[in-house]
Amino acid sequence: MTTDSLPVWRTKKFANLTLSGVTGEGRFSGYASIFGEVDLGKDAIEPGAFQQSLARRGASGVRMLFQHDPGEPLGAWKAIREDARGLYVEGLLSPGVARAQEVHQLMKAGALDGLSIGFQTVKAKTDRGGVRRILEADLWEISIVTFPMLPSARVSNVKNARFFRDKETELVRTMRRAARMMKL
Repeated sequence: MTTDSLPVWRTKKFANLTLSGVTGEGRFSGYASIFGEVDLGKDAIEPGAFQQSLARRGASGVRMLFQHDPGEPLGAWKAIREDARGLYVEGLLSPGVARAQEVHQLMKAGALDGLSIGFQTVKAKTDRGGVRRILEADLWEISIVTFPMLPSARVSNVKNARFFRDKETELVRTMRRAARMMKL
């Protein structure tokens, strides 16, 4: 069953988030729903979609979960805001929570690198190509997940670890290596 036949207020959706900069203390940041980017479910978040929800809830009103499981909270969101690129977030994994410690280690190792937002659609329209454009959404949780809906929603940089996923970081690393070799 698709959600197209449900009233807009009953539609719930999980979209993806890009995570970066995980520190030794469990702090990290990234972008959710890069505006206009279509996910595997043929949904795209439009600029301003989360403004009302964020004004009402704030970062502290949005839960940080593991795999969208409400029984597995991992920490707290310290900042959530829209900017020109998308939905920017900063979070902190709770060091006293066993699952959060496991997730932190997996993130640093590059074994767990997806993030996903859970929201309820308030207002949307479907374009001629069949893409549902989310114009307003009620953001209620952001999860660290194994398989995000948006293939590009991955950890791009983990401090104290030696792996990188995004092409720009790989290009910079390759150029630095080449420059070092030229000095030899």
